Amino acid sequence: MSKKSDKKPGNKDAQLILRLDKGERDAFVALCKEMDTTAAREIRHFIRKFMKKNAGKS
Repeated sequence: MSKKSDKKPGNKDAQLILRLDKGERDAFVALCKEMDTTAAREIRHFIRKFMKKNAGKS
């Protein structure tokens, strides 16, 4: 059985790569850690919120 058929619904299977200032990235990751969350979770939350807010505007 292949790995792809073993996927559960909701599994993440794509990446978004972006470049930003190292200090800014480190401060963001540290703040997320202080708030008991992850940078990835907060970025996914931002993307979903942004898409919902702007749905149908294009």
